[in-house]
Amino acid sequence: MRLITLLVIVSFFTIITSCKKEKASNELSVAISSEKDVLKYAKGFSIVNHKNYKEIIVTSPWPKSEDTYHYILVDEGQTVPEHKESDIIIKLPINKIVVMSTTNIPALEYLGIDDQLVGFPNTRFISSEKTRQRIDNGEIKDLNNDLDINMELLLDLQPELVIGFSVNGNDKKLDQIEKFGIPVVLDGAWTEEHPLGRAEWIKFIGAFFNKEKEADSIFNSIETNYLEAKEMVLKVEQKPTVFSGSMIKDVWYVPGGKSFVAKFLEDANTNYLWKDSDANGSLQLNFENVLEKAQNADLWISAGLFEDKEQMQNQHKGYTYFNAYKTNNIYSYTNKIGPNGGLLYYELGPLRPDIVLKDIIDIAHPELLVDYENFFFKCLE
Repeated sequence: MRLITLLVIVSFFTIITSCKKEKASNELSVAISSEKDVLKYAKGFSIVNHKNYKEIIVTSPWPKSEDTYHYILVDEGQTVPEHKESDIIIKLPINKIVVMSTTNIPALEYLGIDDQLVGFPNTRFISSEKTRQRIDNGEIKDLNNDLDINMELLLDLQPELVIGFSVNGNDKKLDQIEKFGIPVVLDGAWTEEHPLGRAEWIKFIGAFFNKEKEADSIFNSIETNYLEAKEMVLKVEQKPTVFSGSMIKDVWYVPGGKSFVAKFLEDANTNYLWKDSDANGSLQLNFENVLEKAQNADLWISAGLFEDKEQMQNQHKGYTYFNAYKTNNIYSYTNKIGPNGGLLYYELGPLRPDIVLKDIIDIAHPELLVDYENFFFKCLE
């Protein structure tokens, strides 16, 4: 009897040990068959590479979103893995794409896949000369606008993917596109607080086209340029005081201290007057608040869409009270405008924060970059 009891106990522990080993083996197998890409700055998405598919997880499709989106990318010939009903399955390769934001245009061009763009809402706002040529040739169709998509034309184009964006998650047109069986993914690059975080979303685009190596190389080059510029300006002891923004109706929108604009100004070694604010978006102030704090500031950078000082004065006489106005130290990102009025700053700037930073450094510390010509910014006269 004791022998039987002993055998039962031994068998029990053998089973437990075996289960533990099997569980550990399974966990090791999963770890080996899946690998998460390391992102340096972007916080709103992640990429997990499994053995036979990729998974892209977007956790910040819009500010303060509590929703998470899972995109399962499966190459042709591979079996679709088990997944949740809410997961979006995307079959690769993708040959035809529609994007909803001009900020996606440079990423497509840099990755060499811009020839796969077949439609865009309101093409007149695209500034890129290369893509405008394809529009003029009829290779890219105008889909009206993102709030009123020409669904009939979109369906005729038969895109295999639509890259959109959402302000608050309430997007009836994107929902309608999905109902027709066209996968829609959300690009949340604009929610990132660090300029390099926005640029790193090129890896998000690249993953849908198996262009991970190209995306890594492009981003690494941009990052290197940015960090070298930042390092160069750290030696400068003189920090000019800076303010930003302009009036829209009765409200002056000032970048918060945790915003990507404030990060640019910090990395350019300037003294941004609202740097201590905890806001990562815009502060809404009245004119008197801004005048009291910034009247004697050295520089006014990112002053909105103005073309010259006269245009500013015509909109609000109070702009003339600032010393930066009197000393011709106002800079706007209107240096390069597309043929139909689109701003290249809005289109290319998110992907090339290194150029934006160098522009601001040249404005704030003109002695550092000899013979440098501003790309996005110009001084208003």
